[in-house]
Amino acid sequence: MKKSLRREQALEYHSKGRPGKIEVVPTKDAKSQHDLSLAYSPGVAEPCKEIVKDKDNVYKYTAKGNLVAVISNGTSVLGLGDIGPEASKPVMEGKGVLFKVFADIDVFDLEINEKDPDKFIAIVKALEPSFGGINLEDIKAPECFYIERALRESLQIPIMHDDQHGTAIISAAALINAIDLQKKKIERAKFVVNGAGAAAMACAKLYVSLGAKHANMVMFDKDGVLHAGRTDLDEDKQKFAIRNPNLTLAEAMKGADVFLGLSIGNVITPSMIASMARRPIVFAMANPDPEIDYDTAIAVRSDLIMATGRSDYPNQVNNVLGFPFIFRGALDVRATQINEAMKLAAVKALAGLARTPVPDMVNIAYNDKSLVFGPSYIIPKPLDPRLLSSIAPAVAKAAIESGVAQTHIDNWEEYAIELNSRLGLDNQIIRVLGNKARSDPRRVVFAEADNIKILKAARTIRDEGIAYSILLGNEEKIKNIAQNAGIDLQGMPIIDPQSDEQEEKRREYAELFFQKRNRRGVNKHESNKIIRERNYFGCMMVETGDADAMISGLTKNYPDTIRPAIQVIGMEPGVKKIAGMYLLLTKKGPLFLADTTVNFTPTAEELADITLMVADKISNFSIVPRIAMLSYSNFGSSDSPEAKCVATATEIVKQRSPSLIVDGEMQASLAFNKELLTENYPFSELANQDVNTLIFPNLAAGNVAYNLLKEVGGADAIGPILLGLKKPVHVLQLGSSVRSIVNMAIIAVIDAQTKSKPAAPGRKQRG
Repeated sequence: MKKSLRREQALEYHSKGRPGKIEVVPTKDAKSQHDLSLAYSPGVAEPCKEIVKDKDNVYKYTAKGNLVAVISNGTSVLGLGDIGPEASKPVMEGKGVLFKVFADIDVFDLEINEKDPDKFIAIVKALEPSFGGINLEDIKAPECFYIERALRESLQIPIMHDDQHGTAIISAAALINAIDLQKKKIERAKFVVNGAGAAAMACAKLYVSLGAKHANMVMFDKDGVLHAGRTDLDEDKQKFAIRNPNLTLAEAMKGADVFLGLSIGNVITPSMIASMARRPIVFAMANPDPEIDYDTAIAVRSDLIMATGRSDYPNQVNNVLGFPFIFRGALDVRATQINEAMKLAAVKALAGLARTPVPDMVNIAYNDKSLVFGPSYIIPKPLDPRLLSSIAPAVAKAAIESGVAQTHIDNWEEYAIELNSRLGLDNQIIRVLGNKARSDPRRVVFAEADNIKILKAARTIRDEGIAYSILLGNEEKIKNIAQNAGIDLQGMPIIDPQSDEQEEKRREYAELFFQKRNRRGVNKHESNKIIRERNYFGCMMVETGDADAMISGLTKNYPDTIRPAIQVIGMEPGVKKIAGMYLLLTKKGPLFLADTTVNFTPTAEELADITLMVADKISNFSIVPRIAMLSYSNFGSSDSPEAKCVATATEIVKQRSPSLIVDGEMQASLAFNKELLTENYPFSELANQDVNTLIFPNLAAGNVAYNLLKEVGGADAIGPILLGLKKPVHVLQLGSSVRSIVNMAIIAVIDAQTKSKPAAPGRKQRG
């Protein structure tokens, strides 16, 4: 059922709303007739004329310079084989998403219905005028070698078959560091390679470029060892052929320094690992199952360094560490090809990055404060925000130095800043926070489980290892909803606060609630009655440790959810009032807004408290808060009580936290226009700063602004995130989407991690 569920989730993801994963978005205004006249006829004729004069002007007047074609004929789709061009399209769209998300490169995916290599080459060659680069994908060997070689020789734009070179580049970076840590010499190392497909051959050839010797490599394919007597070996494979036709994999492994696997799972035995040389290196990269299980191999050899293609083990060889950034560097200098020098530059940049201190954001993402260069960290993590500004410049420099660049970069510091600003370094926040949640999942109770959105979200977070879902509500009703929607409830306990089975637990919770509220107008009878309500029951589960966090509010009014949390759980020490914060995911990075849900007209002291709570929460996300205290006036331009309140709050915040980057009072337009702010108010602490946090003077302003930004601005929202409670209870916005609920669960789990001890070993699961 679980596989079926995941299938349904995947199909819904790709089909819901606008089908597929990508769209074309205009980059210029096209609102008026004048705009349209410029975009098309007659205005479009002018750039056409300029390109006729000089073809290089196509890079000045069109999107070619940032446009890559992801091209496949679907003959070798990972894990699926020869499924044809139409069936490969979702994969190619996915590759386009990765290009955009990691390097801000636009992609058109092209699925070509042609298996004949020469015809395929002719089609792709004819497309050269449209694109700045071409990424070949999922084309079977040996045709892929011939196709790529022919296109590289005939086209004047960068070409890369990622299935070959992506894995080679990433694993070569890992190899450099592993060889160094194991105190070996690459030119003397003995290699065993299992698999002789596109990726394995590219790896072996790149390792040779790094100093490895053909004579020290033994390679196997499905037909056995590559030996001189075989007649089915092409020119590249013949270089790795040995004399002994009877050599087995087990025999080859004896005394080997390095094993490289790009074949099938579980073909390497513990005894083979035991027979390797001292301080061996094993790259078992078959997916989804490595050639040997990581834990099994490590148990055999404590002196082993191992990498796999899996994200749940150390040292993942993931192609996303390479291709987006390699193409970014190649495009930015208009390279005519991706040559060996550029690939080696990417290898060395990746290897070098792993040796530098790991940013807090990465430690948070992987919940590992000890990430440091060593046997379990020989290659950067995919969520490292420095990848773009490390690899792209290295590739661009290599292109210039090797003579294949058509433009030059004069100021490399400015280039690095430009790269980071393309995506916003903080824009990976949800991926980072999701990984942190998975590293130590907690028990999240959903108070409104008789809702299909809640059930879908609860199943998703359980399957993805984000949290352990607990469902509150009538069991029969929940099961009927789940059955009709095809949702698997396995592994998610259902608790009905009103059922006879919960009588003892109700009695326990009611007594505790009565103790908390008996001098605040609540009698014994009311305690027994109120605890039957799911929000009160769920909050009491969190308070007593029967759950770690609660999520509610999808179908309830905000006060109906927040009141039980305050009455049952209460506020953190020193907190006088709780507050609500929204996280908006914008194209420029995350934007935090407060207070948007709780306090109507806070005093200056209360506004300062809210600001400091918000700053503390943002810092937990490993983001430096840069806070604008908003009003309708700028730095004393109005002496109204409202403006003075914000100004006073700003001063209180500065006194209590001098290192915090905060200023006000100021208008919202000024907060987002740092040039205008710097020109007119150069004394401001926010001059030349990118504001990421807005503090509103009252609830009306905050709530109106949040809803406008979300609905009109198109930003994804997470929240409201409650600040100031002793334990995690979070309130959904009325009618939240499934994705919003999942995101809120991520926040709730991290909140629980911060406010409590680590999960018991029996509860923790691998993410």
